[in-house]
Amino acid sequence: MEAMQDLLERRSIRRYKQTQVPDDLLDQVLEAGLYAPTGMNRQNIVMVAVRDRETRDQMMRMNAAVMGREGDPFYGAPCVIVVLGDPDIYPVVENGSLVLGNLMNAAHALGLGSCWIHRARQTFETEEGKALLRKWGLKDTLVGIGNCILGYPDEAPEAKPRLESRIVKV
Repeated sequence: MEAMQDLLERRSIRRYKQTQVPDDLLDQVLEAGLYAPTGMNRQNIVMVAVRDRETRDQMMRMNAAVMGREGDPFYGAPCVIVVLGDPDIYPVVENGSLVLGNLMNAAHALGLGSCWIHRARQTFETEEGKALLRKWGLKDTLVGIGNCILGYPDEAPEAKPRLESRIVKV
Protein backbone atom coordinates (compact mmCIF):
# COMPACT_ATOMS: atom_id res chain seq x y z
CA MET A 1 0.00 0.00 0.00
CA GLU A 2 2.92 2.38 0.62
CA ALA A 3 3.92 2.26 -3.06
CA MET A 4 0.36 3.00 -4.11
CA GLN A 5 0.22 5.97 -1.71
CA ASP A 6 3.46 7.33 -3.18
CA LEU A 7 2.04 7.08 -6.70
CA LEU A 8 -1.08 9.00 -5.67
CA GLU A 9 0.76 11.69 -3.71
CA ARG A 10 3.67 12.51 -6.05
CA ARG A 11 3.51 16.00 -7.57
CA SER A 12 5.68 17.93 -9.98
CA ILE A 13 7.77 20.35 -7.93
CA ARG A 14 8.65 23.74 -9.35
CA ARG A 15 10.41 25.36 -6.37
CA TYR A 16 13.49 23.87 -4.69
CA LYS A 17 15.76 24.46 -1.74
CA GLN A 18 19.42 24.87 -2.69
CA THR A 19 20.58 21.88 -0.62
CA GLN A 20 22.25 19.38 -2.94
CA VAL A 21 20.90 15.84 -3.19
CA PRO A 22 23.27 13.56 -1.22
CA ASP A 23 24.99 10.65 -2.93
CA ASP A 24 23.03 7.93 -1.14
CA LEU A 25 19.64 9.31 -2.20
CA LEU A 26 20.81 10.11 -5.74
CA ASP A 27 22.14 6.56 -6.09
CA GLN A 28 18.78 5.12 -5.02
CA VAL A 29 16.89 7.28 -7.51
CA LEU A 30 19.28 6.30 -10.31
CA GLU A 31 18.97 2.62 -9.38
CA ALA A 32 15.19 2.90 -9.73
CA GLY A 33 15.80 4.28 -13.22
CA LEU A 34 17.95 1.25 -14.05
CA TYR A 35 15.07 -1.05 -13.15
CA ALA A 36 12.50 0.62 -15.39
CA PRO A 37 11.21 -1.79 -18.02
CA THR A 38 12.58 -1.45 -21.54
CA GLY A 39 11.31 -3.05 -24.73
CA MET A 40 12.78 -6.55 -25.07
CA ASN A 41 14.95 -5.73 -22.00
CA ARG A 42 17.41 -3.87 -24.23
CA GLN A 43 18.33 -1.45 -21.42
CA ASN A 44 19.21 1.21 -23.99
CA ILE A 45 18.72 4.25 -21.76
CA VAL A 46 21.57 6.27 -20.25
CA MET A 47 21.19 8.64 -17.29
CA VAL A 48 23.60 11.49 -16.58
CA ALA A 49 23.27 13.01 -13.11
CA VAL A 50 24.44 16.63 -13.24
CA ARG A 51 25.17 18.27 -9.89
CA ASP A 52 28.09 20.43 -11.04
CA ARG A 53 26.69 23.98 -10.91
CA GLU A 54 28.53 25.21 -14.01
CA THR A 55 27.29 22.32 -16.17
CA ARG A 56 23.78 22.57 -14.71
CA ASP A 57 23.67 26.28 -15.53
CA GLN A 58 24.98 25.64 -19.05
CA MET A 59 22.20 23.12 -19.63
CA MET A 60 19.71 25.57 -18.12
CA ARG A 61 20.71 28.25 -20.63
CA MET A 62 20.58 25.77 -23.51
CA ASN A 63 17.14 24.54 -22.48
CA ALA A 64 15.79 28.08 -22.10
CA ALA A 65 17.22 29.01 -25.51
CA VAL A 66 15.11 26.30 -27.15
CA MET A 67 12.05 28.23 -25.95
CA GLY A 68 13.59 31.57 -26.95
CA ARG A 69 13.59 32.67 -23.31
CA GLU A 70 15.89 33.44 -20.44
CA GLY A 71 15.42 32.27 -16.89
CA ASP A 72 15.62 28.88 -15.25
CA PRO A 73 13.46 26.14 -16.78
CA PHE A 74 14.90 23.85 -14.06
CA TYR A 75 13.13 25.88 -11.35
CA GLY A 76 16.25 26.18 -9.21
CA ALA A 77 16.67 22.41 -8.74
CA PRO A 78 20.30 21.68 -7.83
CA CYS A 79 20.40 18.33 -9.68
CA VAL A 80 19.34 17.42 -13.21
CA ILE A 81 19.22 13.84 -14.44
CA VAL A 82 19.41 13.82 -18.22
CA VAL A 83 17.77 10.76 -19.77
CA LEU A 84 19.23 9.80 -23.15
CA GLY A 85 18.78 6.89 -25.52
CA ASP A 86 20.18 5.26 -28.61
CA PRO A 87 17.82 6.22 -31.45
CA ASP A 88 18.64 3.02 -33.32
CA ILE A 89 17.16 0.84 -30.57
CA TYR A 90 13.37 0.83 -30.71
CA PRO A 91 11.38 2.07 -28.78
CA VAL A 92 13.73 4.73 -27.44
CA VAL A 93 11.19 7.39 -26.42
CA GLU A 94 8.93 4.92 -24.65
CA ASN A 95 11.86 3.30 -22.83
CA GLY A 96 13.20 6.67 -21.72
CA SER A 97 9.74 7.74 -20.58
CA LEU A 98 9.48 4.70 -18.32
CA VAL A 99 12.89 5.53 -16.84
CA LEU A 100 11.77 9.11 -16.16
CA GLY A 101 8.63 7.82 -14.44
CA ASN A 102 10.68 5.56 -12.18
CA LEU A 103 13.06 8.43 -11.34
CA MET A 104 10.21 10.73 -10.32
CA ASN A 105 8.37 8.11 -8.28
CA ALA A 106 11.55 7.02 -6.50
CA ALA A 107 12.41 10.65 -5.72
CA HIS A 108 9.03 11.15 -4.07
CA ALA A 109 9.34 7.94 -2.07
CA LEU A 110 12.69 9.21 -0.72
CA GLY A 111 11.37 12.64 0.26
CA LEU A 112 12.76 14.46 -2.77
CA GLY A 113 10.95 16.60 -5.31
CA SER A 114 11.15 16.15 -9.06
CA CYS A 115 9.67 17.33 -12.33
CA TRP A 116 10.03 16.19 -15.93
CA ILE A 117 11.47 19.02 -18.02
CA HIS A 118 11.17 18.73 -21.80
CA ARG A 119 13.48 19.99 -24.55
CA ALA A 120 16.29 17.47 -23.91
CA ARG A 121 15.98 16.31 -27.51
CA GLN A 122 16.45 19.82 -28.90
CA THR A 123 19.22 20.58 -26.39
CA PHE A 124 21.34 17.57 -27.34
CA GLU A 125 20.76 18.00 -31.08
CA THR A 126 22.86 21.18 -30.95
CA GLU A 127 26.63 21.23 -31.39
CA GLU A 128 26.96 22.44 -27.80
CA GLY A 129 24.82 19.53 -26.62
CA LYS A 130 26.83 17.01 -28.66
CA ALA A 131 30.01 18.47 -27.14
CA LEU A 132 28.60 17.83 -23.66
CA LEU A 133 27.84 14.22 -24.58
CA ARG A 134 31.41 13.72 -25.79
CA LYS A 135 32.76 15.42 -22.64
CA TRP A 136 30.80 12.87 -20.60
CA GLY A 137 32.32 10.01 -22.61
CA LEU A 138 29.08 9.25 -24.49
CA LYS A 139 28.31 8.88 -28.18
CA ASP A 140 27.07 12.17 -29.61
CA THR A 141 24.39 10.29 -31.51
CA LEU A 142 22.32 9.72 -28.35
CA VAL A 143 18.99 11.52 -28.25
CA GLY A 144 17.61 13.40 -25.29
CA ILE A 145 14.35 12.00 -23.94
CA GLY A 146 13.84 14.31 -20.98
CA ASN A 147 15.35 15.92 -17.91
CA CYS A 148 14.36 14.92 -14.40
CA ILE A 149 15.08 17.82 -12.08
CA LEU A 150 15.70 16.74 -8.53
CA GLY A 151 16.08 18.32 -5.12
CA TYR A 152 14.43 19.08 -1.81
CA PRO A 153 11.01 20.64 -2.42
CA ASP A 154 10.34 24.19 -1.29
CA GLU A 155 6.61 23.82 -1.93
CA ALA A 156 3.88 21.26 -1.35
CA PRO A 157 1.36 21.55 -4.19
CA GLU A 158 -2.07 19.99 -3.78
CA ALA A 159 -3.41 17.55 -6.32
CA LYS A 160 -5.51 19.06 -9.06
CA PRO A 161 -8.90 17.43 -9.63
CA ARG A 162 -8.71 14.46 -11.97
CA LEU A 163 -10.54 14.88 -15.26
CA GLU A 164 -13.55 12.61 -15.69
CA SER A 165 -14.11 10.20 -18.58
CA ARG A 166 -10.48 9.07 -18.67
CA ILE A 167 -11.26 5.47 -17.81
CA VAL A 168 -13.37 3.20 -19.95
CA LYS A 169 -14.20 -0.36 -18.88
CA VAL A 170 -15.57 -2.72 -21.51
